[in-house]
Amino acid sequence: MSAVAPSAMAPSIDRLHRIGVIGAGQMGGGIAHVCALAGLDVVLTDIGDDAVQRGYQAIERNLGRQVARGRIRAEEQDAAMSRITTGLDYALFGDCDMVIEAATEKEEIKREIFKRLTPKLRPETLIATNTSSISITRLAASTDRPEKFIGMHFMNPVPVMTLVELIRGIATDEATFTLTRDLAVKLGKTPVAAEDYPAFIVNRILQPMINEAVYVLYEGVGSVEAIDTAMKLGANHPMGPLELADFIGLDTCLSVMQVLYEGLADSKYRPCPLLVKYVEAGWLGRKTGRGFYDYRGDKPVPTR
Repeated sequence: MSAVAPSAMAPSIDRLHRIGVIGAGQMGGGIAHVCALAGLDVVLTDIGDDAVQRGYQAIERNLGRQVARGRIRAEEQDAAMSRITTGLDYALFGDCDMVIEAATEKEEIKREIFKRLTPKLRPETLIATNTSSISITRLAASTDRPEKFIGMHFMNPVPVMTLVELIRGIATDEATFTLTRDLAVKLGKTPVAAEDYPAFIVNRILQPMINEAVYVLYEGVGSVEAIDTAMKLGANHPMGPLELADFIGLDTCLSVMQVLYEGLADSKYRPCPLLVKYVEAGWLGRKTGRGFYDYRGDKPVPTR
């Protein structure tokens, strides 16, 4: 029996030691959290020092909660935090084996990030995007390495939710897919493969449901409280659709619906005008203190 040529062998997850994360918000911070906890070195950045520090502190708090609940040991928290390097200069990604982009869900922002990022990377470095809806093929084409580009869509909150959607672009090679799948498993996640169609699997199903709940509110069929109670008790959902929209961020919900509407040209995906109005008002949900609920008091209060 002849030996298998090295080029024909499957790539090893051992190739990935240092992971870059662009975006220190809920998603990027969560991704950095699980990577560091899994023993990987992490480079974390955002648009400014304040954003980076908020993200770093949030990771420390969330790891502390895991310690308090007995899910990890205090020494694991300390080790994870020691693996995270922060900064603003994209040159920090020069020695990363993979960089995961987790910026806001706007294509022009992501394209600008990749334009700045790719000159700083080694030729073999992989790029993943945490986009929840945008075409992987189109984003990959804005880089110098579409074959090493992949969608890696984590669920929120990242340390708790076990699913990761893996989305190949038209040019994504098998080695990139295999390494990314193995990384997801190393992080304790369950990867599922999705095709590169608008919003992939989860948001293709979830966001139209949320949008329809907003239409039910818009048309006066039920109040915020009635809609959420009905879906929790009538469909056994752990969280009502409007409460969930606030948790996700109404701007993100609107962005996904716009991608679906434009990408599939089907009127059933038209964003509800009330959702648009809330976003225009800056009432984006929990992160701004108001959405379908007002979070500024002791307990959330419906805003309609």
